[in-house]
Amino acid sequence: MNLGRFSMGIGDRFARQGRAQLSAFVEARHAGIDVTPVWNKSHREHSIVGSVPADVRREADAAVQALGWTGGYRVDADHIGLGTVDAFLAASDFFTLDVAHFIGRPAPEDDIRAFCSRHAALAREIALPGLDRPIVVTAAAIEAAARKFLLAVKEAGRTHRHIETARGADTFITEVSMDETDLPQTPAELLLILAAIADERIPAQTIAPKFTGRFNKGVDYEGDPEIFAREFEADVAVAAFAAREFGLPAGLKLSVHSGSDKFSLYPHLRAVLHRTGAGLHLKTAGTTWLEELIGLAAAGGEGLAVARDVYAGALARYDEMVTPYAAVIHVRRDELPPVADVMRMSAFDFTSALRHDPRNPRFNSQFRQFLHVSYKVAAEMGRRFPDALDACEATVAGNVRTNILDRHLRPVFG
Repeated sequence: MNLGRFSMGIGDRFARQGRAQLSAFVEARHAGIDVTPVWNKSHREHSIVGSVPADVRREADAAVQALGWTGGYRVDADHIGLGTVDAFLAASDFFTLDVAHFIGRPAPEDDIRAFCSRHAALAREIALPGLDRPIVVTAAAIEAAARKFLLAVKEAGRTHRHIETARGADTFITEVSMDETDLPQTPAELLLILAAIADERIPAQTIAPKFTGRFNKGVDYEGDPEIFAREFEADVAVAAFAAREFGLPAGLKLSVHSGSDKFSLYPHLRAVLHRTGAGLHLKTAGTTWLEELIGLAAAGGEGLAVARDVYAGALARYDEMVTPYAAVIHVRRDELPPVADVMRMSAFDFTSALRHDPRNPRFNSQFRQFLHVSYKVAAEMGRRFPDALDACEATVAGNVRTNILDRHLRPVFG
C-alpha cells in the first residue's frame, strides 16, 4: 500500500466537514496539485467528542462517494500505541505509532550493545547529496542514540506487529512519531532512529521527528525559519539515504506534525520539495474545527451566540482545556479577552480575532490557540452545536474549503 509523494492530514473533530475538506483536494487536483487526503483523529479526540473510529471511516467514504474522488485516501489512527490501537484496527488504514513517551528510557543493555555492534560502520562522516556538510556520526553518538531512542523504536515495532497480525501485511500505512518530546532530534540522531526502525522491520512510509522551534496548534511557527529550513533539508537527505541504506520504503518521507498554519515555513518546505523531489506528509487537525467556529460567528444570530458561548464555557474551565495540550500550545492567559468583551463582539470582531491573518491588527493568536483546544465545550452542547452547523452549512463549508486549499495545499504543494 503506497501513500503517494504528497499527503495531508485533515482531522475533523466532529466528522461533519468531509465533503468540504475533500472539495479542496478536488480543486487542487484540477490545478495539477495531487495530494492524498488523510482523515486523522486520535484516541484523545474520540474520547473528548464521544465518537468512535468508524465515524471517521464513514465520513471519509461518504465524502469520496459524494464528490466522485478517484484518487487515494486514508484514515489515520492518530497517535496510538498498544493500549489504544485495537479500537482503530477495523476502520483505519494508516497508523501513527506515537512512542515519544518512551524516549529517554533505556533499552536493555544487551539490546544497546547489539545495536551499536550492528551499526558500527555508521561511525564516520557521511556525505549526502544536496548538503554542504557531511553528517558526522561517532561511536559515542551511536550508543547515546541507542540509550535514548531504542526502547521507543522497539515499542513501535511491537505495535506494528500487533497491527500486522490483525490486518495482514501491506494493508496499511505506518508512520512513526517522535515529535512530542522536549528536544529536537539532530539529523545524525534521525539516521540512527531510522536504522532502528529498519531493524524492527517496520515499513515506515513517514517519520515525524521533533524539529527545532515550537509547533503550536493552529498558529505560525515560533523560531527561526532559516534554521528550520536547513534542518528540514538535512532530514530529507537523511531519510533518502536511510531508505537506500537500510531497505526502508523508497518513498519514505518526513511528516510535519501540528503543521497547520505554519505560514512562515511553507515557502521553505515548498522550495526543498521542488529542489529535491522529496515527498511530505503535512499533518493538520484542529483548524477545521476553528473554521467551523469562524463560519458560525460570521453567520451571526444563533451561530455567533454558539461561538461566544463556547469561549465563555471554555474560559471558565481554562486548566481543563489547556493541560492536555501543554506541549503544543503556548497560551498567555492574560492576553485572552474577558468573557464580557467576547459576549459583546460582533460577527466581524469575533472572526477577525479568530481567523489566522497576522496582517490583521484584530487577530489574537492567544484567542485562536485557546479555542483550538476548547472543542470539548462544543461537544457538550448536545444538539445545539451540530444544529448550528447545519443551519450555517454554506458559510462553514466555504471557510473549511478555503482554509485547506488556499492556506495549505497551494502554498506548500503547488
